[in-house]
Amino acid sequence: MTAAKTLDPRTKLIMVLCLSSLAVFIQDIYVLGGVLLASFVISVILKGDLFPAFKQVKRLLLLIVIIAVIQSLFAPAGKTIITIGTFPLLTTGGLIRGAEFILRMAVIVVSATIVATSSSRETVQGLVQWKIPYEIAFMVSVGIRFLPMLTEEIRNVMLAIQLRGVELDKIPFRKKLKIYSYILTPIVVGTVIRAQKLATAMETRAFRAYPRRTSYMTLKMALPDYAIISFSILVSASVVVVYYM
Repeated sequence: MTAAKTLDPRTKLIMVLCLSSLAVFIQDIYVLGGVLLASFVISVILKGDLFPAFKQVKRLLLLIVIIAVIQSLFAPAGKTIITIGTFPLLTTGGLIRGAEFILRMAVIVVSATIVATSSSRETVQGLVQWKIPYEIAFMVSVGIRFLPMLTEEIRNVMLAIQLRGVELDKIPFRKKLKIYSYILTPIVVGTVIRAQKLATAMETRAFRAYPRRTSYMTLKMALPDYAIISFSILVSASVVVVYYM
């Protein structure tokens, strides 16, 4: 059996929580790079699907430039690279801030592939056994399932527009906003209709009819799970303590 199958989903959630917490609290580009490397290694060991994650990170690269410019304008730091008159347009400090942002986003995206190595049913059961109300755990499961469907629907709409000869890259900004409003309307309506159908299906199956809910699935942690959880918490706490000392 692979590591992805043998590990308890709660163990993966703890690892992701530690990695995400480090990405939020740490503001050093080198440490953030180490956290991203650790996330990547864990995802590879658990056989996570990293290709969609790389595509998501690639789309965020433009934000590096935007954040770098904003940081350079309002909180200039380091050496000035580009200036407009007396105003620094781009500084080394702004570039570092932009790189830190993209590293944080990359950690979160790669961490999502770690959780995805377990089925949504296992994740829900793990949350329930953590004494989290089933309604909240079910909402997490629905959210995990809805996101890929929403992404696929957006991709289909964009493809339909391109097949009609509309090139968004060559359209002026105002017209582009108008086209995006036309795109979002059917997507939002379709999402609402899908949510209504899901609510109807839940009602017909007597969701929350009883205060307690039983399950055939019962997750049990093994010794490797406890060891990995302890190691993850210890390393994360040590990194935070050393960083803020």
